[in-house]
Amino acid sequence: MEFSSIKQAVANKFTSLENAPLFVSNATKDELWDTYLNSFPEGTNPIYLERTEHDCNCCKQYIRAVGNVLAIVDGELVSPWDIEIGGFYQVVADAMSALVKSKGIDTIFLHSERSVGTDKNLQFNDPSIEWSHFHQVLPRNVVTQDVGARKGKARDHYNTLSRSMTEISRESVQLVQELIAQDSLYRGNEHSRTLSTLAVCQREYDAAENKEFYCWETSSALGHVSAFRGTAIGSLLCDLSDGRQLDSAVKSFEDKMSGTNYKRPKALITQGMIKKAEDTIVTLGCTESLPRRLAVTEDITINNVLYADRSTQKEMGVLGILNSSAKVTLPKLDKVEEVSIERFINEILPQSTSIELAMANNQVSNLMTLVAPLNPSANSILKWNNNFSWSYNGEVADSVKELVRVAGGKVDGDFRCSLNWFNSDDLDLHLRLPSGHTIYHGQTYCNGGHLDIDMNAGGKSSATCPVENITWANRGEMPEGNYKVIVEQYARRNNNEKSFGFGIEIEFDGVVYNFNYNQGQTNGERISVVKFNYTKANGLVIKDSIGESTSSVDHWGVTTQQFRKVNMIMNSPNHWDGEETGNKHWFFILDKCINPDPVRGFYNEFLRPDLNEHRKVFEVLGSKMKPEHSDNQLSGLGFSSTQRNEVLCKVSGAFNRIIKIKF
Repeated sequence: MEFSSIKQAVANKFTSLENAPLFVSNATKDELWDTYLNSFPEGTNPIYLERTEHDCNCCKQYIRAVGNVLAIVDGELVSPWDIEIGGFYQVVADAMSALVKSKGIDTIFLHSERSVGTDKNLQFNDPSIEWSHFHQVLPRNVVTQDVGARKGKARDHYNTLSRSMTEISRESVQLVQELIAQDSLYRGNEHSRTLSTLAVCQREYDAAENKEFYCWETSSALGHVSAFRGTAIGSLLCDLSDGRQLDSAVKSFEDKMSGTNYKRPKALITQGMIKKAEDTIVTLGCTESLPRRLAVTEDITINNVLYADRSTQKEMGVLGILNSSAKVTLPKLDKVEEVSIERFINEILPQSTSIELAMANNQVSNLMTLVAPLNPSANSILKWNNNFSWSYNGEVADSVKELVRVAGGKVDGDFRCSLNWFNSDDLDLHLRLPSGHTIYHGQTYCNGGHLDIDMNAGGKSSATCPVENITWANRGEMPEGNYKVIVEQYARRNNNEKSFGFGIEIEFDGVVYNFNYNQGQTNGERISVVKFNYTKANGLVIKDSIGESTSSVDHWGVTTQQFRKVNMIMNSPNHWDGEETGNKHWFFILDKCINPDPVRGFYNEFLRPDLNEHRKVFEVLGSKMKPEHSDNQLSGLGFSSTQRNEVLCKVSGAFNRIIKIKF
């Protein structure tokens, strides 16, 4: 058997592993070389010039340098020696593979040169004889002149991740996430991403069959991010995991973040508060009302459905009941007809056998999921009787208005202009007044207008629905004339194209206007979003605004600007069975629309009045008691009666046409 067979097989296997993280085993250089020589079966390593054929410095240099390389593939260790060539070289390869795997992982693989070994050379005393040796060209990402330091850091990353997985309790992570969710932790939002990453790692670690391999693979990918324990939030997590009292642990963390000058504006949720809330729940007979799950088609009754396609009707067992079979002859339209949602429901829907919607790029925040009680017969904890709830994309009950309120902004004035975006960039909201003055982070007050939220400024970074907000409490103080809304990219920190863009929401006199920009901005770039005119006589009139991006994007399995079948249309649960509690929403349940994220089962805004005094406890419960994910869910697009919006709809039935539904 030719040596070239094992040489080429090892080289090919090595190359096949280059896209996986590469490591080295704890096998020593001498162990590698001795195992290689001694594994040849007797009689297969002939004497040549009084030396064994395979005992050459070229192959020795290769084996001592990279003979112990390992990769982790699908949770299993793989070696370049894992080859199938048969013959006595198979014995050698198997011995080398067994050695490097048995010694375990030492650290990541790095090398100071691009290639290892010598491909071929000529015999010095007889140029007609050519010798072939082990040789490998290495991937560029493992070549560095700083081998020792980087290997040491990799071990540190592995060790800190391993300790984080075993020493930080899952309960402490969940608790701190809950504190941040209810804005009970000073500068807690700065650590939301770290906590989310840690929580994901803990779930994956718990599910991993080989914990060591998981930590090596993950720490190699995360780098310094693996050092969860070494961060400020990590010290809080360790304190809580070690049993330190909540108030004491949080105070220690906040002292580190503020230099002991921070005065807590509100108390943390205590066990006593939780016990009191539990007593109220028991008294009201609502103990079984808290567990929630994602709603399914079988949960919905006929009287609460405005429309269901035929396949959905079969699931409900009501085929032929919901849709009228009357034939109406209508003229073919040369252009898209605009209809109000009321006319669509009352006149068009009864004649329809198939409905499709085209989600616009600026309607990603309109994606919603319906939530049902785990026990259908349990007393409702909500303001309405059926105990069903819903959650919009981004975990809000209704709109950007809720995000602003949670962030501490004013939402109850006569005028509100809110900016929201989706990553850790520092965007700035500017509102240019008729006088030429501008309200922005450098001038937060002017003519009665106030910028009350400025997120992600000063190096702070939160990707959890950051917002900015400008309000007038009294429209009488608003100067009459032309206004311009501008968004500036002050500091770009994120390169994920899927999270580029922003939204502007303007609310005046109870009417909401939404504008969206779906592209990235360069540092310092300013986008003129919308111009409007305000007068006391005519109120607010939109003059000009940005157009919507023409490129489609995918969210929840739905591609924007493409029609998707509607399985069901219904009002929001607070308007079922004749109830009219709060704002009405119209839900269009879309086919194969799947919310991939955890969903809040309820919001404080939904709670019945006799639970209001326990809002802090329920804020935590809502964050903690999230229904389990299910592919058999009712998700789609939702539209609120309080916001202006429109959506393209393809209608089939007694007539076929495309209409624009106006909300």
